[in-house]
Amino acid sequence: MPVLPLRQGKVPFGNCPACAQNVCGGRQNMKTPGPCTCPAPCHGWAAATTDPHVLNSPTWARAWRKAAAVAYHPGGADLTVVDLDNPAAIAWAQRALPSTRTVATTRGEHWIYQGAMGSVNAVRNGVDIKSTMAYARWVGPGTGTMTALPDVVRALAVKEPAIVRAVPQGLSMPALAGGGECRHRTPVYLDRGIAMAEQQITEASSAVHTTVYRTFLAVLSTHGRCGCLTDAHVARLFAAAQAKGESARHCTDAWANARTRLGL
Repeated sequence: MPVLPLRQGKVPFGNCPACAQNVCGGRQNMKTPGPCTCPAPCHGWAAATTDPHVLNSPTWARAWRKAAAVAYHPGGADLTVVDLDNPAAIAWAQRALPSTRTVATTRGEHWIYQGAMGSVNAVRNGVDIKSTMAYARWVGPGTGTMTALPDVVRALAVKEPAIVRAVPQGLSMPALAGGGECRHRTPVYLDRGIAMAEQQITEASSAVHTTVYRTFLAVLSTHGRCGCLTDAHVARLFAAAQAKGESARHCTDAWANARTRLGL
C-alpha cells in the first residue's frame, strides 16, 4: 500500500520550505502518486509511496516520529473507499451497496472495493468516496471479502448533465425494450433492486434532482442491457421521484440522460 504519515488532526504534513506554495512543481495535481524531487513527505496524497528507501529515509523517519496516524492512497493501490461517517450512512450502505470488506472507524465505517475511480466528497449526507487523488486513514485490514467496484458506487460520483437530450413528444416513461426474466440474476433480484431504488429516492433529504438521476443511472447500469425492465418498473421509480416533488418532465429527462451516458 502506498502510505504517508499524518500529523495531529488527521492531516498530511505541510510542504517543506523548498516546496512551499508548490513552487517545486510537486505532483499533488497529477493522477500518479509520488513525491517530487524533495525527499520530505510533501504534497499530501501524492507523497504516498511503497518505496522502502523513501519510507526509511532520515527525512521520513523524522516525520514518522511526529506522526499521529498513517494514511494511504487508495487509488494508488487500485482501491476505492466509501467513507461512511455516521449510523445513518452505514444503514444506507447496507441497503444500497454490495457487501465488501469493512473497516470500523472512529465515527463509522470504511467500505473498501477493488478498483479505482475519482474521489468525491459529500455524495450523500455522511458519505465520501476516496480513491484517486485522495488519502484515507489506515485503521486496520478490516473484515469480509473485497468486492469489485460496482457501478452503483461509480454512479454516486456522477452529476447529471446540464444539457438534456431531446425527448420525443408523448414519451413519458421511456423503458427499454424487452420484459422478462433478468438473464444474469433472478426476478427477485430485480424487484429488490427497484424497491431499494424507490427507498433511496424517498429518503433523499436534499439534492433530490441529483439523487433521482444517480438512482436511475444505477438501475440502468445493472439492468439496462438485459431487457428485464418493464414500464411497471419505471413507473415505480417515476412515482417515487414525483412524490418528492419532481415533475414528470424531469423524470423523463433524467432517465434519458442516464441512458445516454450508458450508451443505451
